[in-house]
Amino acid sequence: MSAKVGTGKYEQLIERCKKFAPIPTAVAHPCEAGALSGAVEAAHAGLIVPILVGPAAKIASVAQSAKIDLSGFKIVDAEHSHASAAKAAELVRTGQAELLMKGSLHTDELMAAVVAREAGLRTGRRISHVFVMDVPTHPQTLFITDAAVNIAPDLPAKRDIIQNAIDLYAGLGLGTPKVAILSAVETVNPGIPSTIDAAALCKMADRGQIVGGELDGPLAFDNAISPEAARIKGIKSPVAGQAQILVVPDLEAGNMLAKNLSFLSRADAAGIVLGARVPIILTSRADNVRTRMASCAVAMLMAHARRAKEPIRA
Repeated sequence: MSAKVGTGKYEQLIERCKKFAPIPTAVAHPCEAGALSGAVEAAHAGLIVPILVGPAAKIASVAQSAKIDLSGFKIVDAEHSHASAAKAAELVRTGQAELLMKGSLHTDELMAAVVAREAGLRTGRRISHVFVMDVPTHPQTLFITDAAVNIAPDLPAKRDIIQNAIDLYAGLGLGTPKVAILSAVETVNPGIPSTIDAAALCKMADRGQIVGGELDGPLAFDNAISPEAARIKGIKSPVAGQAQILVVPDLEAGNMLAKNLSFLSRADAAGIVLGARVPIILTSRADNVRTRMASCAVAMLMAHARRAKEPIRA
């Protein structure tokens, strides 16, 4: 995905999926046209085999109104959104699905079902979210984490957030990522706690507590992605100016960064949640078809990487 500007990074990603079989996916509460059509379109693209979980009558009504053909798709009836989330999680726990996909319910409802003790989907790793962003003006795909799940992560949580993102990058067959720990400045300042965390995280990587990536931080956003900004500020680092994973200090900063890129730079933001037993496809009602397809493609490739127990090679 280190494609040149304008060459269609998501399209390259989706193209790579064609050599793999679609993955059984529990779609929780697809009771709006966008959520339902997204699952169906991903199925037609050969990315997933959706199992539609929700009020069967409502799903059928939405399909009829939106002229969506549900022939051949399995529907598992559930009374309401909470029940849909719980049932979708159960399908994963029992091995009937290898991916979980958010429909038209609130993210909090889905994640509550995932972390529930009886769901059996938790691991020893902190659950976190990654935006896989295609920014038209930037040569590389940017991974931004965490902008959707962890509000104010502490140091151990940030360690897991970084490891999840590194594992995603490697699991997609992209090699060893350059990871920038973002803050407002590029020097350690006791008055800015995120700079202290950044320094600690880099030392944790030196000691093998974070593996698989090259880390540097604190770095400001400009000198994380711009070689010229890094040069002007005299930062000598294999990460500065070339970062592929951007680790934000908290959810507010990450959310604002991702939305700025989306609305000012016309970037697309595919979303995936990691750290649970299976990848979770987290789409938004505002997502376009291209972004929904990319989210499913990322999750599908991760599922196949887990099956193979080794990174997928392009």
